[in-house]
Amino acid sequence: MKKYNNRKETMQEEKSATLEEIILAGAVENVKMVLEQERGDYLRAKARLQTTDGSQAIVGNGYSPKRMVMTAAGYIPVEVPRTRNRCGIIDKDGGLENFSSKILPPYARKTVSMEYTLPLLYLGGLSTKDFAPALVKIYGDKAPGLSSNTICRMLKVWEKEIKVWKSRDLKEKEYCYVWVDGIHFGTRGDKEDTCVLVIMGATKDGRKELIMAESGYRESTESWLALLRKLKDQGMRVPKLFIGDGALGFWAAARQAYPGVKEQRCWVHKKANILDKLPRSQQGQANTKIDEIFLAASKKEALESFDLFVKTYEDKYPKAVECLVKDKEHLLTFYDFPAAHWVHIRTTNPIESTFSTVRLRSDKTRGNWSSKKTEMMVIKLLQKAGSRWKKLRKAAEVLKVMLGVIYFDGKEQKAA
Repeated sequence: MKKYNNRKETMQEEKSATLEEIILAGAVENVKMVLEQERGDYLRAKARLQTTDGSQAIVGNGYSPKRMVMTAAGYIPVEVPRTRNRCGIIDKDGGLENFSSKILPPYARKTVSMEYTLPLLYLGGLSTKDFAPALVKIYGDKAPGLSSNTICRMLKVWEKEIKVWKSRDLKEKEYCYVWVDGIHFGTRGDKEDTCVLVIMGATKDGRKELIMAESGYRESTESWLALLRKLKDQGMRVPKLFIGDGALGFWAAARQAYPGVKEQRCWVHKKANILDKLPRSQQGQANTKIDEIFLAASKKEALESFDLFVKTYEDKYPKAVECLVKDKEHLLTFYDFPAAHWVHIRTTNPIESTFSTVRLRSDKTRGNWSSKKTEMMVIKLLQKAGSRWKKLRKAAEVLKVMLGVIYFDGKEQKAA
């Protein structure tokens, strides 16, 4: 039986290897086809450009030298189609007009998906010497190009890019909703956990984007205040609503840097903190009662459910009730905004969902990275994740909020 099982495993490995080869071969053909189509589209668009004798000025000219490009399917060989400019026509940037692929820019040797993978591996606790072996396990023996030296050079490039990004001008940006949260890592050389303070905003067209991420000290008021003042100096305008966990030192800082902005506490954090103060036997029923508060169709119904929760648990479980009551003023602010946005602004989920993968790896990260490198990797991860963030529901209503339209129980109030 053991011999049979070994043979079966060997056959499965052979089939897997064949399947991988098929996938890679298919990837090579697909990339070649798309690049050829891209060059064809370019040549058709430039057909009006002609030489003095009336022939086409820009024509196909074979392929660039083959290079290996790392993709999610592994390393694949790519030859990018070229063109030849036969009469020195200049492009809008002052260079010689010729085909340049937007799918695979010149000298690119890894796809965007790889730039998302690399920060995840770093935040997973890998050092540079462990990085290449890890990629071999993921992509097989076709990942020889990422040596420790290559990784170090890449990090230096990222460091320069992020330095420019963090000092960018925000005067032209307008954010309606702003979510804040922190992620903790144990890092090399730090006595206390590094906390990366993250600020994300919703623009007037309903798109979510990373505003800033910076290392702070245990989510303290001082760290948040320094970050908010920096953003203010860079031109960040006053938003309509801040959303965050009630335990943050952020709120005292926000009231100094941006006084008067409405506040919404995160219901996911609040629910977890309340349930933590109840015995397990009570948590199921309490969970339902909490949901009845923030899922109520109106603020009046929410307050009725709120009072019922207090009445039910205040005698036997005063700490759980105290946890709920202390933020009462800021737990139901979302009713003053469009109902379609409630699902977005009741919680810090826009940040939490991105960080969920990273949080699972936080224990492994301990001891491997300095706070500076951790911050850099978190920013890189969030920047790449941002391309997949969905717009807010009924995004057109974001602009109405920014223009001062009044909402009551999620409904727009018409001017008298």
